[in-house]
Amino acid sequence: MNRRIKLSKFFGIAIALTIILGLIGCSADTPKDTNETDASKDISEESDDTTTSDAVVTIDTKFGQVEIAEQPKRIVALGWGDAETALSLGIEPVGASDWLAFGGDGVGPWLEGAYETSPTIIGTMELDYEQIAALEPDLILDVKSSGDDERYKRLSDIATTVGVPEGGDSYLTSSEEQVRMIAKALGKVDEGEALLKDVDAAFEKAANEHPEFADKTIVVGAYSSAGFGAYVEGDARIDFATRLGFKTKDEIEALDNSNFFISVADEQLELLDSDLTVILPIWIDPSEITNNELYKKIPSVVDGRSIILDADTSNAFSTGTIPALLWTIENLTPQLKEIVESGK
Repeated sequence: MNRRIKLSKFFGIAIALTIILGLIGCSADTPKDTNETDASKDISEESDDTTTSDAVVTIDTKFGQVEIAEQPKRIVALGWGDAETALSLGIEPVGASDWLAFGGDGVGPWLEGAYETSPTIIGTMELDYEQIAALEPDLILDVKSSGDDERYKRLSDIATTVGVPEGGDSYLTSSEEQVRMIAKALGKVDEGEALLKDVDAAFEKAANEHPEFADKTIVVGAYSSAGFGAYVEGDARIDFATRLGFKTKDEIEALDNSNFFISVADEQLELLDSDLTVILPIWIDPSEITNNELYKKIPSVVDGRSIILDADTSNAFSTGTIPALLWTIENLTPQLKEIVESGK
């Protein structure tokens, strides 16, 4: 089965502060610093000579080099979006984590029906190691995860494990790194590069079709039981917006504390004002936002230049896998266009 062809059918993604940190961790399409950029470059360059499934491949991770001598057949995918990435490369994990509680096969609607054989759903941060071992994996993917040493050690005792790249702690593995590391581990380097080209082309097309986005400021925020906050450069959601032509707000970026997310106190809510304000509800009913008296006073909200994302769009926006990004480009871009035009 050609998974890329199949994927086209689906294009047409924790709890209180812990949840926020997890969603924050699902971030960083744009490498945060030089080391991350170099890591992506190294992975790309190394992948060029690794195109056969029976070749020994070596993957650099935070925990050292991982060698894979044979084509893996039983994959357990535990990192944020790792299962979706494996699926988009045509490989079905036998076990997978469901980070956003999608239910079913643990993937978003953009990959509904992608599995021919449903995986065993495993925990996320609290893993059942006996359950994982019982699946008899020959490869474990934990590419976009906490980067916890003890977690990696226990997984490695079960099977060969590809952990986070250098700088990928706390779910900060970029989408490009995730695709390239998993593609290499699965002997799907060419397929991985094709996926990255697909999403690059989709972003370029959307930006060209919507010049009205250019130089408009955008604030992407979130609201949970912990209150309001906003994402900063380095986060996947901000990267998504800037690739469409938007620019970030200087006052928000000035508060960047290297965590890709800043808390915004109630008395600071005007920080969320922008040409366009996008809010993600995190495990709360959106009415908690729309009924918030302080939120209703934000100028962009008063002027109708704001949007509270629905559940599917919010999840896709946060997941950051290639199929989720393509789905988001197709579904969120028209919504942004409508708001930008209404604000003229």
